Amino acid sequence: MDVHNTYHADLVENIHDAAEDRGYDLVLSTLTRSRDERRAVETLLDFRCEALILLGPEVSSARLVELNKAIPVVCVGRRLTSPAVDVVRTADDIGVAQALEHLVQLGHRDIAFVDGGRGTIAADRRRGYTTAMRRQGLGDHVRVIPGDHTEAAGSAAAALLLELGTPPSAVMASNDRAAVGFLAAMSRAGIPVPESVSLVGYDDSPSSRLAHVNLTTVSQDAHAQAQHAVALAVERLDDGRTTPREVVLTPALIIRGTTGSPPATAARMRDHSGGSRMAGSVVRDG
Repeated sequence: MDVHNTYHADLVENIHDAAEDRGYDLVLSTLTRSRDERRAVETLLDFRCEALILLGPEVSSARLVELNKAIPVVCVGRRLTSPAVDVVRTADDIGVAQALEHLVQLGHRDIAFVDGGRGTIAADRRRGYTTAMRRQGLGDHVRVIPGDHTEAAGSAAAALLLELGTPPSAVMASNDRAAVGFLAAMSRAGIPVPESVSLVGYDDSPSSRLAHVNLTTVSQDAHAQAQHAVALAVERLDDGRTTPREVVLTPALIIRGTTGSPPATAARMRDHSGGSRMAGSVVRDG
């Protein structure tokens, strides 16, 4: 798990409970600024663990296959083009499309996207954004802002957009951490959200639910992902299953306080700074 990612913390808590319910213990190995995935996995192998559950791994598919030859591997959150290991993930294209549809129904047309950087998960969400925008007839408004999965990337994206002569009326971030960084930068600049710009994240992390954040976001259902991930591992260990399985969950849009109707004109934001219906659930929180 990434120690800076509150969504990973949510997943781990649920995985721990699910493992205990099935009579297994959880050994945790973390990613830090000086400790990469390779070292984190090696630590778990040194502990002679019986199965690996990897949260959003960025290692190559070939490496995952290699690991799976020695120990059952469950990949959480990441799509694999040719699954040779067990996978539990949400349909990111549907989740992003739900968020875009919500913004379009509010009246937004100029909707920018803060990218999540490299990796399959970020690429899927970026592709989901461009596809959904075109499906809504907004292909001419596609605008991808470079970023990654950190709060700093969200802040940098906000600074970049504030410098533009025609800022968007709404922004979607590839993940909640970037969205929280964007929101903080808007607050420092004295720009109200959602009155001047609407904002949507992705993950429904614990930080998104804080009262002062109150972020509209897409839920991946950490509890369901954890339950399925542990179940797949236990099937390998206790039942002897060898054929890989992929469980794809439908995400749900959680509407909170960072989205609203667009401002009358984009100039309002500058003054402060000097299609198709998709399947899935929508929940209004609060």
